[in-house]
Amino acid sequence: MSESTGASATAVSSSILSAQALPDAKGPMGDDAATELVSLYQKQKKIYARAVSGLFATWRWSLVWATQLLFYGLPWLEWNGRQAVLFDLGQRRFYIGALVLYPQDFIFLTGILIIAAYALFLFTAVAGRLWCGFACPQTVYTEIFMWVELKIEGDRIARMKRDGSDWTLDKLWRKTATQGVWIALGLWTGFTFVGYFTPIKTLAAEALTLGFGPWEWFWVLFYGLATYGNAGFMREQVCKYMCPYARFQSAMFDKDTLIISYDIERGEPRGSRSRKADPVKLGLGECIDCGLCVQVCPTGIDIRKGLQYECIGCAACIDVCDGVMDKMNYPKGLIRYDTQNGLAQHLTPRQRLARIFRPRVLVYSAILVLILSGFFISLALRNPFKVDVVRDRAALARQVEEGQIENVYRLQVMNATEQPQYYRVVAQGLPGIVLGPLPEIRLAPAEARWVIVGVRIPPDSAAKAGAGAHPIHFEIDLLRTDGAGQTTTGATVREKSTFVVPR
Repeated sequence: MSESTGASATAVSSSILSAQALPDAKGPMGDDAATELVSLYQKQKKIYARAVSGLFATWRWSLVWATQLLFYGLPWLEWNGRQAVLFDLGQRRFYIGALVLYPQDFIFLTGILIIAAYALFLFTAVAGRLWCGFACPQTVYTEIFMWVELKIEGDRIARMKRDGSDWTLDKLWRKTATQGVWIALGLWTGFTFVGYFTPIKTLAAEALTLGFGPWEWFWVLFYGLATYGNAGFMREQVCKYMCPYARFQSAMFDKDTLIISYDIERGEPRGSRSRKADPVKLGLGECIDCGLCVQVCPTGIDIRKGLQYECIGCAACIDVCDGVMDKMNYPKGLIRYDTQNGLAQHLTPRQRLARIFRPRVLVYSAILVLILSGFFISLALRNPFKVDVVRDRAALARQVEEGQIENVYRLQVMNATEQPQYYRVVAQGLPGIVLGPLPEIRLAPAEARWVIVGVRIPPDSAAKAGAGAHPIHFEIDLLRTDGAGQTTTGATVREKSTFVVPR
């Protein structure tokens, strides 16, 4: 901190302290008015979102059901006698349907994250924040928690009236019931989350006796508390202040991106009127200024003020406005999904659709197709087993019978299938190189095993090679037996290493 900055901070602190210590100090005009202490932070007002029904509300609830059936139900599905989706960190195996992945397959997780990022860029460039409004976990769980609040405490007006009144027995039991259901939902969500890492049937048996391990307790409570806090209390603040997507979405938007739009030409000037009144004669637009679009908004914004980063694209304002337009016998669509160019140039739906295929979207699409192709080709061509080779540092290079030089290696062989497998190991790279006695390598389904391998070279090869480290490689062949009893090679993995010749 510079000297001038420090001095300024000290002056500001002194001013605040003076204002607190001298409430009767005279003002700048010499009067006796008390100095007012102004808070630098605005108090966050609670948003009481009004319940809404309509086409987009139906779509939103359909996705709530779809995502939650998938999340809560997937751990209970079985595949080949095991949990279909299980990330077994203890055994370092990840099961996804027929796939058996090891930590060495981390590249596939990286690929999934890159695909998700580019898909989000593409989707945002075309359709704005539809992901946020319909399928984001924060939106989904907030919708569920708000539904619980609606059923127990009533709609918007009832909740506002109750929160502004004194505590009564009715208020106490409703608030307690709401919190109880929220906590139960949070714990159930935390339990399910841990069920993706610990077999969920084992976890359920432990839950009956509260016999979780320390890490299971931590993650059940942590994830449950996060769900309870984010969906029950923080709600729109997560979207407005914590989610980075709201901040950098503008970099992916352009004037042909689909957004929630208020038609100013139709709506303004706004004003109230009777249902039978002619707005043209009154000099008014079609917006009756009822404020319902603000009341149903989960982030509390007024969409009539234009595009705002707080808008999550949930379309609740469209549903409620369409209902008002129906009652007023006006055309629907005063608030609708549209683009900035669509509003300004009065584009038809077909013209808006044609503008989807613009350079930004085409580039995102091409990159996404390339990444998806590479991902699925790599996944299809991956070897059914993996091998790691490590020189055994506990056993140095040594001279054995007949003057041969021996190095000892540890091979970790990992079966990436759910079938028994047999393997043959061959060493190459130096003249006369041979393997010491090696038992048959046979692995059970999805088994990983360390195998000790001794590699030897004759004295003349060692003398010719000279002292030092020399490159070699191991070839590990997967052996398969056909119907006639013939053994064939199914796949081969090559791993590099070094052979040390002592001085």
